[in-house]
Amino acid sequence: MARWSWAPALIASLVVAVATAGTASAASCSPTFGDGFGPFGRGMPPVRAKIGTGHVLTGVVLSALGCKPVARARVELWQAGRNGRYTRATSATVLTDARGRFRFEGPYPTSYEGTEPHIHVRVIASAHRPLLARVVPARGAKRTTVRFVLEPEAL
Repeated sequence: MARWSWAPALIASLVVAVATAGTASAASCSPTFGDGFGPFGRGMPPVRAKIGTGHVLTGVVLSALGCKPVARARVELWQAGRNGRYTRATSATVLTDARGRFRFEGPYPTSYEGTEPHIHVRVIASAHRPLLARVVPARGAKRTTVRFVLEPEAL
């Protein structure tokens, strides 16, 4: 018996480590703040991953419930054209893969009427509340990576 006297202490430390990791994960997966502002209500943009070249937006969609990837989430993106207008030509819809990841390519967002360059995003997924957000790339960035955490629908 003395040979295994360390086993209870090891098991207890593993339980604490797993419980702590779970708590940290949940805390780091707070829902993304939505701004609710944008050209929404114009229908679903065309399903495509590219509207031009110059800037690549990649990201992941997670659920605040367990911080798990959300597969097949619909990520709708709108950019203003050079004239400041939002059209089908400057919008797209992409779906997340099994790991919740997506990729969208377009021109670097334009600035108009004093706004900073940005991309409006709406994320829609089953059993989650829609998220309306805005991505503001770093000035002149060729790539931007984002993480969207969706809030589960109230039960």
